[in-house]
Amino acid sequence: MASYKEIVTKAVIGKGKKTFTTTSSIRPEIVPTTVLGCWVINHTFHGVRSGDKIRIEGSYDVNIWYSCEDDTKTEVVRQNNTYSETVQVRTRNDSDVQGEEIIVRSLRQPTCTKTAIHDGVIEYTIEKELGIEIVGDTKVKIAIDEEEDPWDEIIDTDEDKIDNQIDEEVNEDYLQD
Repeated sequence: MASYKEIVTKAVIGKGKKTFTTTSSIRPEIVPTTVLGCWVINHTFHGVRSGDKIRIEGSYDVNIWYSCEDDTKTEVVRQNNTYSETVQVRTRNDSDVQGEEIIVRSLRQPTCTKTAIHDGVIEYTIEKELGIEIVGDTKVKIAIDEEEDPWDEIIDTDEDKIDNQIDEEVNEDYLQD
């Protein structure tokens, strides 16, 4: 008859992902004619519990390359954006977990999906996808088998004899015969 043991271990007890879309604007010093490119760099973030929800705080830098003066010159304008997003992540068990850890991953880096120029202001839309995991202590119950597994028999082989036999039987000058 098997007995049971409980093991306390860390496990993922809640997991989810969400796509976030943010529209921002910037007014460059020189009036833009056309947006030539938009890059998002230096994305940093972390998650914390806020009541029964998870709050993700982060920031990223946006660099927008644009033409100006009737498409005869180009400039780059930079802006640092901060964000705070709140999400509800369902946990897999209803127990009250102490000492949990919140892990946030960027599943899809922030990218610019749309730009437009209105009255000298560049409006841009940034999309990002974040994955959130809640890791906490949980118990696992396992069956313990008291019987010991049988031992395998170890048989010695004469590998040295086989190697010597191969060395003696191989003719190294086979090409000259």
